[in-house]
Amino acid sequence: MPNYTIQKSPFVVPTDDGKLIEEHHGLATTRNADISIAHMVAPPGWSEPFQTPEFEEYTYIIRGKKQFIIEGETVVLEAGQSIKIEKNVRVQYSNPFDSECEYIAVCRPAFSIEKVNRES
Repeated sequence: MPNYTIQKSPFVVPTDDGKLIEEHHGLATTRNADISIAHMVAPPGWSEPFQTPEFEEYTYIIRGKKQFIIEGETVVLEAGQSIKIEKNVRVQYSNPFDSECEYIAVCRPAFSIEKVNRES
């Protein structure tokens, strides 16, 4: 029995905002509650409401740009840059730019919609 897992069939999270979310490891795919790793593509003009997640989130930008508003401060990352946002921090994620943004997101513990705490 191998001591590794190759993910060939990530879970594609259904969305209604044009964003692609492919979870490779995490609750939806491997039932791992400790970490989630997802490949994402956010279309131009995409945004989410403000939220206060109960998990750390690491983001690495592959191409394009992504905007974060963290506790009122606007941060823009470009390809090749990364960020770690601590848990229980108010944040908004968006792509207000003209090109799509491709990135990898890692959450610890694993992403769970119940632990996002989105504002209405």
